[in-house]
Amino acid sequence: MSLIKWPKWGPELQITLLAIYTFEILVKLIARGIWTGSFYFFGDPWNWLDFSVTLFEHITIYSPLNFIPIFRVARSLRILKIIPLNEGVKSYVGILLRCLKKLTGIIVLTLFFLIVFSLIGMGFFMGNLKHKCFRWPQENETEILHNRTRNPCYTRETENYYYLEGERFALLCGNRSDASQCPEGYACIKAGMNPDNGYTNFDNFGWALLALLRLATQDYPEALYHQILYASGKVYMIFFIIISFWFAFYMASLFLGILAMSYEEEKRTAAEKTKKSETEFQHTLLQEENEAAETKTTQIEMKKRSPTSMITSLDMLDDAIRHEEEHKKSQKRCPLCWYKFAKIFLIWNCSPCWVKLKEFVHVIMMNPFTDLFLTICIILNICFLAMECYPLSETTLNVLVFGNLVFIGIFTTEMILKIIAMHPYGYFQVGWNIYDSVIVFLGLADLFLANVHGLIAFRLFSVLRIFKLGKYWPTFEILKLTLIKSLVALSDLILLLFTFLFFSAVVGTMLLGFSYKAHIYNLDKDCQLPRWHMTDFFHSFLNVFRVLCGEWIETLWDCFDIAGQFSCVPFYMMVILIGNFLLFYLFLALVSSFSSCYATAHAENEEAKNLQRAMARIKKGICYVLSKMLCKRLNVPKDTVDNVNVKENISDHTLSELSNAEDALKDKGKSSGTEKTTVTENESQSLIPSPSASETVPIASGESDIENLDNKEIQSKSGFGSSKEKVKPSSSSECSTVDIAISEEEEMIHEHEKPKRLKNSNERRSSPGQISRESKRGKIWRNIRKTCCKIVENSFFKCFIGLVTLLSTGALAFEDIYINQRKTIKILLEYADMIFTYIFILEMLLKWMAYGFKAYFTNGWHRLDFMVVIVFCLNLIGKSQEQKLLMSIKFLRALRVLSQFERMKVVVRALMKTTLPAWNVLLVCLMIWLAYSIIGVNLFAGKFYECIDPTSGERFPTYEVSNETECASLLFNESMPWENAKLNFDNVGNGFLSLLQVATFNGWIDIMNSAVDSTGVDMQPDFEANVYMYCYFIGFIIIGLFLPLTMLVGIILANFNKHKIKISSNIFLTEKQEKQYLALKKLIYEEDSQKTIPHPRNKFQRIVFDLVTSQAFNIIIMVLICFQAITLMIQSDEQSSQMDTAVIWLQLLFVILYTGECVLKLIAFRCNYFTSGWNILDFIVVIFSIIGLLLPQLGEYYFVSPSVLQLIVLSRIVHILRPGRGPKVFHELLLPLVLFLPTLLNISLLIFLVMFIYAIFGMYNFAYVKKEAGINDVSNFETFGSSMLCLFQVTIFAGWDGMLNAIFNSKWSDCDPDKINPGTQVRGDCGNPIVGIIYFVSYILLAWLIIVNMYIALIMEFVNIGSKKRAKTLSEDDFRKFFQVWKRFDPEGTQYIDSSKLSDFAAALDAPLFMAKPNKGQLVAMDLPMAVGDRIHCLDILLAFTKRVVGKDVRMEKLLSEMESGFILANPFKITYEPITTTLKRKQEAVSATIIQRAYKSYRLRQSDKKTSDIHMIDDDREAQATKEDA
Repeated sequence: MSLIKWPKWGPELQITLLAIYTFEILVKLIARGIWTGSFYFFGDPWNWLDFSVTLFEHITIYSPLNFIPIFRVARSLRILKIIPLNEGVKSYVGILLRCLKKLTGIIVLTLFFLIVFSLIGMGFFMGNLKHKCFRWPQENETEILHNRTRNPCYTRETENYYYLEGERFALLCGNRSDASQCPEGYACIKAGMNPDNGYTNFDNFGWALLALLRLATQDYPEALYHQILYASGKVYMIFFIIISFWFAFYMASLFLGILAMSYEEEKRTAAEKTKKSETEFQHTLLQEENEAAETKTTQIEMKKRSPTSMITSLDMLDDAIRHEEEHKKSQKRCPLCWYKFAKIFLIWNCSPCWVKLKEFVHVIMMNPFTDLFLTICIILNICFLAMECYPLSETTLNVLVFGNLVFIGIFTTEMILKIIAMHPYGYFQVGWNIYDSVIVFLGLADLFLANVHGLIAFRLFSVLRIFKLGKYWPTFEILKLTLIKSLVALSDLILLLFTFLFFSAVVGTMLLGFSYKAHIYNLDKDCQLPRWHMTDFFHSFLNVFRVLCGEWIETLWDCFDIAGQFSCVPFYMMVILIGNFLLFYLFLALVSSFSSCYATAHAENEEAKNLQRAMARIKKGICYVLSKMLCKRLNVPKDTVDNVNVKENISDHTLSELSNAEDALKDKGKSSGTEKTTVTENESQSLIPSPSASETVPIASGESDIENLDNKEIQSKSGFGSSKEKVKPSSSSECSTVDIAISEEEEMIHEHEKPKRLKNSNERRSSPGQISRESKRGKIWRNIRKTCCKIVENSFFKCFIGLVTLLSTGALAFEDIYINQRKTIKILLEYADMIFTYIFILEMLLKWMAYGFKAYFTNGWHRLDFMVVIVFCLNLIGKSQEQKLLMSIKFLRALRVLSQFERMKVVVRALMKTTLPAWNVLLVCLMIWLAYSIIGVNLFAGKFYECIDPTSGERFPTYEVSNETECASLLFNESMPWENAKLNFDNVGNGFLSLLQVATFNGWIDIMNSAVDSTGVDMQPDFEANVYMYCYFIGFIIIGLFLPLTMLVGIILANFNKHKIKISSNIFLTEKQEKQYLALKKLIYEEDSQKTIPHPRNKFQRIVFDLVTSQAFNIIIMVLICFQAITLMIQSDEQSSQMDTAVIWLQLLFVILYTGECVLKLIAFRCNYFTSGWNILDFIVVIFSIIGLLLPQLGEYYFVSPSVLQLIVLSRIVHILRPGRGPKVFHELLLPLVLFLPTLLNISLLIFLVMFIYAIFGMYNFAYVKKEAGINDVSNFETFGSSMLCLFQVTIFAGWDGMLNAIFNSKWSDCDPDKINPGTQVRGDCGNPIVGIIYFVSYILLAWLIIVNMYIALIMEFVNIGSKKRAKTLSEDDFRKFFQVWKRFDPEGTQYIDSSKLSDFAAALDAPLFMAKPNKGQLVAMDLPMAVGDRIHCLDILLAFTKRVVGKDVRMEKLLSEMESGFILANPFKITYEPITTTLKRKQEAVSATIIQRAYKSYRLRQSDKKTSDIHMIDDDREAQATKEDA
């Protein structure tokens, strides 16, 4: 199916396969039946697929309908037949379908927001993108009017537009002050067609929806971003921020969150099934063993009874069976003959001399220093590989060739010696040894085939030597093993993904391939196919792959030109939706694997241990030599040396050890609570905790900005006692600012404890007569330090410093290119800088005196403040001496904001906790990138040069210029004869930058085009001369981007969960925000928080009240809102006058209906109407609607645009999201966003600060860069606002390649270094490539880390909410509702209810504690304790109901005991609680009493019957006797 040109035997093969498929269907129909039976043919959907495809193939072959594309496409469905043939793939399809059902809510919510934002875009931007700069005036007015017709192909009109240099489309403009303005001689008018051949616009709902989908998927957003800002104004940047930062981010997070929950649920289900099957298997094995034991017993008995011959035969039979089983086991890996062969030929123990040699070589090769030597050789080999570049001097080339020979020799020798030491059999049992041998053989093959043309592949295999380093790298080993296991486990999912890619490529070829050939003239005048087409399978596959990479809009525009919208949109939507669905599921599965692998411990291999042993020996030797040298030279006592070693040991503590010490300190402080107050984690302000930060401060021990780690905790780890910690005050000068270690009692003394301090000081004196002047000075000095401490700890002082910090940071935004034209502002800023500098110096001096130098400089935030003070001072020095370098570091002043605001501190700490432990994984990822960069250098170095026509800016064809010599010989091309691409692979550094652009999908198309067109060094590139070089970039995107991304995200997720579990709260929130978060959660879950509006007494008002509060009325209002949205959706730009009239009347109708609703609610609710925010919104909408209708009657123009008024009326559509009114699933999906708002605010503040700092830096370095590529009138670094616009683009990874290309202009041919910039002394418009690369790369990495953590935080919030709902657990809200119901049954607060009320109480609770009636049997089975009077206590009921929900578990038992103890502490019993019975015993007593009563009644009844019969007998006897007597 992937073939376009069939061979001669192609039709016959097609008919043969069709016959086979038809025969298969007939056989299945006969075997399974058509419609009857439980196993009938059409009961399986895959059989429907086979039948339909076969039927379509018959129609395609034997009917004249072959030209219909749908029948050609239907044949490609045959590819999906691979799914039912593989059970694993088929099961994954079922799993994904179940996930799709769970994604229904988020899909509907996404469509809802897309529709709303599309309507908003129509209201703001309809028709704006047609505004162009038109040459004015024309020769006569009639011609002007004729040019403004709706014909976009009118030649005179397009010629009169204004075009920027190098731009394809005319310059857009707007009539707002912040929009783009036309140059002199041009006027901004609405004329012609929309940009991008008319496909980018908001003129109707369809195009607006396409534009919003493009923004949501972040596909080429910078172009639309610039177009809108040019035509409508920079204020509409808010629209893009909402779409990119909120809508796209939140919808993607919800999508990933639901997929993550579905994946974990499927994983748990699979684990339960596996456990169940293992249990059944073990049970089966047990039964078989029992049966075998019985059989053996029977045989023994038979042997005892049978003759000898029979016993012998049975023994022989048993031996034969045992031998056969052992033989089967031996055949599982290899046949026995191979083991014999290996023992003879692969284990060399034939000669004693050889054995001794082997043992000697084994000792050498297994020595730790051998592994160290090999590691150094691998690192040097990597350096040699990275040194390759273009152009390469002959000397460097000779060095690299010689180095390659040396390393091949070393690795070959290593292999030979290891084979000798381990035998070939033992050597090849190790995977790394096999890898080493392959590398050696490939290196030798490259060495011997170096002169053979076309065998560059062997040269590329030398890159594999880089990964030899993984043998000594435990992190690499762990990631490798995890990746292999994950790929094996997910092989079926990967197969399903590639099946879909193959299917999509075939469908694209069959559906659109013919159109590309037939209508190519719509794309190119010369009828040359574009690079991205679908005429063959390979290009179609590339197109599908590009769509899955997130770039689909440009190829979709080409598809519109050649095939139309109805053919292209369904195909592209299928690829985007299904492809990304599969891709995200695979991504989450890999992330989950890497996250779980990081949490488990792994054993290191012997090579890694050897390397550590070698490093430890070297370190020990160096320390020994240094200690001996120091002791001899300085005669240092041994105790002092020991102290130094201890300090070094303390400083060697890792971050995790110190954090553990701090956690232990917190626990100790919580348990003791009275003697010493410890600092909580939120109070700990150090960037990286250090042991020296634990030193005590005599005066400022309680300051919130100091980390007070307990020295005892740290010293206990180092073997020190607490006696060495404390030093007498007399051992140091009392006037010194160096901290004095004193006792714990003195450490906790504050100013209000002055008498106590005096008492302690008097106790330490030997006699009153020993007071000296120095002690008095020390007392004065301590008072001064105490005063300084009071000042710096004062809240007003902190607020003042925070305000000054904000002012000093905000002042940086005014220093743009226009600062020299604003003399007053410039002078004010100079004076402000001096004032700020003096204030911060004064603050620093106060803190020095308050805390001492040691405590000050061991705190990370204080060190940051000190650095900022240095920056201020250098800035003043630079201004006085006119040093631009010193003035350019002014942007670092903004870093001080970090140390002043707790919210940013929390986020920085959280980022360090989650990302710093992942640096090892980041190095592994960089190693993969290094390998691809070296491969790129070998493939493309020097091949991106091309000869450019200076007049047209296009490349000369190869038939005119074929190489550099011919290009230089062109007479008219002397200025730029031979030009290299700005992004290339001429060296490893450029390769890294090119790969980064490919990884961010910015500028990657140009890089791939250069690679595909490359022919050779100094050769002119040709169109797709090397088309299969696309495979290099596909491999990098899969292996170098997708897999490392899953590794990094998995490790960051593991660290996030680790620290979140450790502190049991959100790591991105402060302590105060955590309380606010809990309060917000209670407020959201509070159902009774809304006050019920009282029923009116008036009869008419009561009728209206019942009307407006009825469900039918709400449904009618919702339908009206939807109809209003539909009326906006049917509007378009330049619509007919009849349509305008109809829209006006419909708008009038909606305004009347909404006004009527508002009046009815005012009548019904009276003043209570304005107690609801939703009603206030409705009232405002009605007022604006009426104003919008009246304004046209009051004047000839609108004060407010009619479209804006329509959007205000449309704002009522948010009622669909209102809890209780709209769909419940919307409320559940928006709940995580509301709870995530505090975290989002903190992270957004940090992102804004980073953007601010980089914007200021950009203004100082790139303000005068020549405007081209990504630097234009909207996105530039001339002002602070424009710099923020640029960084907003880079934050969403859009368009930074164009900005970097503009900054790359550093040569005379690209820029003018002597250009005069008006209003400033700065000359030139050239950029600085090195600074630009560092600027953009560092910002992209920082932004990526922050955004990834933001995604993880939101996804985990959503997963936690979802897991709490699905898991058998109870939340705080459930307990709160329990006690609310309890108050109704126990209004007096006795904590008891009567047992007769228990059934009603259980039925009144909310789920999951709810127990529906009849529930008496379940309540009795709970065996609840009962007190005197048949009363049951609240705690007993709560514990029993909780146990019923959560089940029996060790953790649950611990939780229940904690609940019980907490309840007892919070609610002490008013009455002594002495249970006398339980509900179960009482029930048993009642049943027993009933049985006894029934038995007693039966006995009494029998007794009464007996007595009655006796009485009757007596009466009869008496009557008989009387009769006799009478007779």
